[in-house]
Amino acid sequence: MEPLPQTVENPMCRAFYETIARVPCGKVATYGQIATLAGYPGRARQVGYALAGMPEAWDLPWHRIINAYGKVSPRTGSKFHLLQYELLVGEGVVFSDNRIDLDLFRWQPEDG
Repeated sequence: MEPLPQTVENPMCRAFYETIARVPCGKVATYGQIATLAGYPGRARQVGYALAGMPEAWDLPWHRIINAYGKVSPRTGSKFHLLQYELLVGEGVVFSDNRIDLDLFRWQPEDG
């Protein structure tokens, strides 16, 4: 990934985006996990806000971020959750009853 534009002045958002950029293909991370790894534990909701405000032109793997239940969170007024589901399946992530087994697919930073 290219470095984030300097226009990302908010240090918390920058930390979230940099952490999200590290999630590898075929793995997922939860909003809370991203917040914690970025140095802002307890700020899962802010991760969601940062993703919602992210410019479309950025090449971040937004689709790899899911909720703590191992599910894709539906978006009000859009069908991006369906795209997210398709992108994850395309990377080999398996859903069972609309849920991802976090023991199998959760990214662990030491995995790379």
